[in-house]
Amino acid sequence: MRRMLLAALPLVLFAAACKEHEFEPPDRGAQVEEASARFDLASFDSITWASDTVRALQGNVVWASYCRNCHGSVGRSDTDYAASRGLDVPSLVEPGWRFEGRRDSVLHRIFTGHASGMPTWGVAGITPREMDAVSYYLLEILRPEEIGEAG
Repeated sequence: MRRMLLAALPLVLFAAACKEHEFEPPDRGAQVEEASARFDLASFDSITWASDTVRALQGNVVWASYCRNCHGSVGRSDTDYAASRGLDVPSLVEPGWRFEGRRDSVLHRIFTGHASGMPTWGVAGITPREMDAVSYYLLEILRPEEIGEAG
């Protein structure tokens, strides 16, 4: 019996310590600053693809896994998910989008996110290869000037 009590003591102490500690989520601005400091455009230079088709297909997979909830299937950002969370998610396919044709800026945004809600994907686990693929998918497949639609 004494042995069981001694074995349980660390669990009791751990539980007591947890009750006194309140979880403080990390500051979004600090996360974005840290991600921005880690961003290195050169890490994308050595990425190669068997073909643009393979790159686009991989980009579609990344889009569906990480981007679609907020930005929607075709990048218009009119999702119930974003609306239900009060997120102001810009359309990525409107003519005149500020990152239009700017791959470096798109990669930077994907990597660092922003303080008003976009995750810092470069720190949160998307690889440079996945970021390269999804930036290609966005700029070459979803953009209206690429598919011949204007919004």
